[in-house]
Amino acid sequence: MANTKSAEKAARQAVVHRARNDAATSRLRSAIRKATLAVKSGKQAEAAAALEAATPIIDSMVNKGLIHRNKAARHKSRLTRQVRSLAPAK
Repeated sequence: MANTKSAEKAARQAVVHRARNDAATSRLRSAIRKATLAVKSGKQAEAAAALEAATPIIDSMVNKGLIHRNKAARHKSRLTRQVRSLAPAK
């Protein structure tokens, strides 16, 4: 347990911050999962819409400091490549 007033406050804040971070992380994972499932369904328009919805969420998590910018770039790059692979070959 906390021994000082400031440590008690820090412990209270940690609970709130953790809950907020868990919710944001869940939102991120859900967006990525929806995009991935849309790609697996094989519907190009649906997958593109899911990617468009997931991109700002991924960027938002970088700004909040929940994930590293390289991890965000990796997710966006892989999802984009998967969506583009669904386009009919020319």
